[in-house]
Amino acid sequence: MARVEDFLKDRVALAPDSTAVSDSSGAHWSYAQLDRASDDLADHLRDAGVQPNDRVLMLVENCAAAVAALHATWKTGAVIIPFNARQTEAEVARVIKHATPAVVLMTAHVSADATAHAARMNACEVTGAFGSLMLVKGASDPDEVLHDVAVLLYTTGTTGDPKGVMLKHSGIRFGGIASSNLRRMVPSDVVYGALPMSHVFGLVSVLTGACYTGTHVKIEARFSAQKLYEAAMNGVTIIPAVPQMHAMVMQYSKEQGMQRLGSPTVRYVSSGGAPLDPAWKRKAEAFYELPLQNGFGMTETSSGASATDNPIGSPDISVGPVTPGTQARIDADAPGGNGVDEGEVLVRGPHLMKGYYRNDAETAKALDANGWLHTGDLGRIDAQGRLHILGRSKELIIHGGFNVYPPEVEAALNDHPQVIQSAVVGRTKDGDEEVLAFVQVADGDRPDLVELRAFIKERLAGYKLPKHIVLTTALPAAPTGKLLKHKMIETFADQLP
Repeated sequence: MARVEDFLKDRVALAPDSTAVSDSSGAHWSYAQLDRASDDLADHLRDAGVQPNDRVLMLVENCAAAVAALHATWKTGAVIIPFNARQTEAEVARVIKHATPAVVLMTAHVSADATAHAARMNACEVTGAFGSLMLVKGASDPDEVLHDVAVLLYTTGTTGDPKGVMLKHSGIRFGGIASSNLRRMVPSDVVYGALPMSHVFGLVSVLTGACYTGTHVKIEARFSAQKLYEAAMNGVTIIPAVPQMHAMVMQYSKEQGMQRLGSPTVRYVSSGGAPLDPAWKRKAEAFYELPLQNGFGMTETSSGASATDNPIGSPDISVGPVTPGTQARIDADAPGGNGVDEGEVLVRGPHLMKGYYRNDAETAKALDANGWLHTGDLGRIDAQGRLHILGRSKELIIHGGFNVYPPEVEAALNDHPQVIQSAVVGRTKDGDEEVLAFVQVADGDRPDLVELRAFIKERLAGYKLPKHIVLTTALPAAPTGKLLKHKMIETFADQLP
């Protein structure tokens, strides 16, 4: 059975001295060096008791050592769980309880958040050709066979309970190849790697696609507009990003007195992970002087399921035709459908998840007997075979490329003693989605907004925090008492900037 780490083995055989990864901490590794670093770390993992089918949780921000950890885990036959180090202690604890990892790794050398987790867990430093990582042993359950599973990517789910998406070696390989082919990657390319590897976009489309082709990934631990600008002016050729990143680098350039990027090397720019506004798309293309390609995918599809390949100035705002090997159809009779040509988007192909880890009930809801994934997104397919996403039947908000589930934010708000109930929705602005919270309080018992923000900050990762909080004594509701979320922005428009 072909595995993801076989891509690295192939690159070492073909071009061992070509650059694989460089990062903001100063690492600059060839493919041979990445291979040696992952071998070294794999030995540490085995010494810590990691066996095939175990889980290895990595509290991560992007760095070369984390890439080594991916391959090291696969070399032991275990399953990697890349999890954003910016998550809170409670969020990490829920995943540990659910996944029972044999080992937890932390990229403390590039992340203050990972350092804090390491200190709390009394982790020990391990060093080697991979550099430095913090490690702590956990529980293990090696008898559980996870056939072909390479990665568990966790969402918190709409109920706040963790939900681990099992991505197969075969599916990640498929997604990496599709991404590489779409971007026409070659070994001389340099891909900007600021998308978090704890997200399927960064893990599969960027890292796996680049490893398949033998391309250099320039890794950043955290995104900054200045660093992206500097990278674009110094050799980067491919920029995959979410709309917020593009918006920020455009603003940075404007502040420097430049209306155009003017990069001598950038040749391909793509946007994903959030809705794409047509006016904003035109603005971005004028800035880059390149077409801005769009796409559709989700964790459950091992990244992209469709993508555009348009010339600059194209009015097309679809997410393109499906990628080769992928099938898509519209269930017009699903909730939210019009019974004719608009409805839930269903996807099928070799890149679909194996299911949700230890959650057969949710797996059965998402994957039907014929192998179709029910995405929960509403769309249509036009006469040219291009998929158009019309909206979400689920309430998921994608902010800065990260998934934000409104019920989880609402739960944090509702824990406050002065909050009666709350409704959280997303609003598209400047190429991203803002998190908005509408909070019902009693007349005469209005909480202090600063204190309320501090209260929920202890319970939620930073990217989940509402951009704006509106306090009110009444929220729009149906006669049944059900909150009418689609009425929130309209009702409180005068209180929103």
